[in-house]
Amino acid sequence: MDTRVGLLSAFSRTFIPGVVKVEAERFGFPYLADLLAGGGELEYGQLTTCRLLHKYKLVNLPAARIEALLADHVAGALNVCRYFDPAANDVFCLNLDNNHRTESTALIPEMTLAVDALRSCLAAAGCEPLVVASGRGFHVWGRLDSPVPNARLHDFMLRAAARALLAVHEAGRDHRELKVNSYPDVRIANVVSLRLFGSIHAKTRVFSHVTARDGTPLDEAASWRTFEEFISRQTLSSTAFEAAHRSLGGDGPASAT
Repeated sequence: MDTRVGLLSAFSRTFIPGVVKVEAERFGFPYLADLLAGGGELEYGQLTTCRLLHKYKLVNLPAARIEALLADHVAGALNVCRYFDPAANDVFCLNLDNNHRTESTALIPEMTLAVDALRSCLAAAGCEPLVVASGRGFHVWGRLDSPVPNARLHDFMLRAAARALLAVHEAGRDHRELKVNSYPDVRIANVVSLRLFGSIHAKTRVFSHVTARDGTPLDEAASWRTFEEFISRQTLSSTAFEAAHRSLGGDGPASAT
């Protein structure tokens, strides 16, 4: 097995089992038959009018089929998106997007300010993030050694996002130029998915590279090495997460439900 597939499998350990969304240029019944050849069912398909990427939500997939899709993902043949568990997760993501109706992929000053402030805020709290270019902005990921209730993760992310947007405001910029969404989101469990690291952007066909602490984009090989290091060395313990949450003004640990 490709080591990159193994890394993505390790990263995906608390996502909803057997469920993925595939984004692909291919479409049609023959392609759908190919997608389901290894087992599973189609929950829905969405054909986009711009014909960039079409979307297929697949359920009840056996582990071997997901592994094969991940292999296609790292090969650039398609993008695999995963769904967060509706109760608790060991990863979280702050999704920063350019809010412009036009030139939505432009790297605006507000985005640079926000992602730098968010990275600094999380690092200062003891939660060094993985920052990945997403096309319209950045995905800022954190990883834990065990699942944390979604409501608690959501509160932590809201506190971090508020500090990032405050930095934008204090720099004399308009925070409304940005959209910040947090995942898992307790309001939309099992509805919204996120692309896994290693995807190819639909419009630009650019690899979703990792950015270094100074904002420099890493090349594909260096991005995968950083992703591996993130999984092996930057996974937070439960105790460290609670300390990080308290440092942002959160309360004590809540019991899982």
